[in-house]
Amino acid sequence: RRRHTRLQGDWSSDVCSSDLNILLVEDDQNFGSILNDYLRLHSYNTTLARNGIEGLEKFKKHSYDMCILDVMMPYKDGFTLAEEIRAIDDQIPLIFLTAKSLKDDMIRGFKIGADDYLIKPFDSEVLLLKIKSIFKRKIIDNTIKDLKIKYTFSDFTFNSKFRTLKFKNEEEITLSPKESKLLNLLLENQNDLTSREEALVKIWNDDNYFTSRSMDVYVTKIRKYLKKDSNISIENIHGKGFKLNV
Repeated sequence: RRRHTRLQGDWSSDVCSSDLNILLVEDDQNFGSILNDYLRLHSYNTTLARNGIEGLEKFKKHSYDMCILDVMMPYKDGFTLAEEIRAIDDQIPLIFLTAKSLKDDMIRGFKIGADDYLIKPFDSEVLLLKIKSIFKRKIIDNTIKDLKIKYTFSDFTFNSKFRTLKFKNEEEITLSPKESKLLNLLLENQNDLTSREEALVKIWNDDNYFTSRSMDVYVTKIRKYLKKDSNISIENIHGKGFKLNV
């Protein structure tokens, strides 16, 4: 069952921190308690869990607007917990906390869908600024998404909600989920570069050789749909990605 946070609702830009529930999962009792108290001092409704198992149990029982997860924890590490949380709610913001600065760990975190990553020790004021920035960005992003369900480009109309594509007065066709997501991303970056890495991570949740070849097949399919209109083309930017020219 997919659960929706209030970030997907009708928030206004003046939402205050006292309306926001944050799940903090940190196995260091001292640091966790201090950070929990600090966030509460700044009016966030925080719940502290001591390990990944307890964190998942709390997430399933209550509604949260953000999760702040320590990476290195006993029983269940932060990456595994994040993947399980993402399976329940793929939109909730995530911030990882870690004592490790390894590039591979950071890449893994962002592939899972992290909104940000902080390396310990960090300035608590920086964390506050990141939290506020993420909430503000999510509100703006969701407002834009609400407005961008229907696209009109040249002689085509595309409805991303119903995955339908229509040329002039012809009968509309229904795209597959991945075709629809890819076309949606190309349209978001219309007349600009859609990077290969961005598309692979956002749509396929991976960027290895095999998923890259799979994406090329989907680009070819979309080209076939759009070839009816000579004012539209998908340009291959060698080594970088694609550009939908309208």
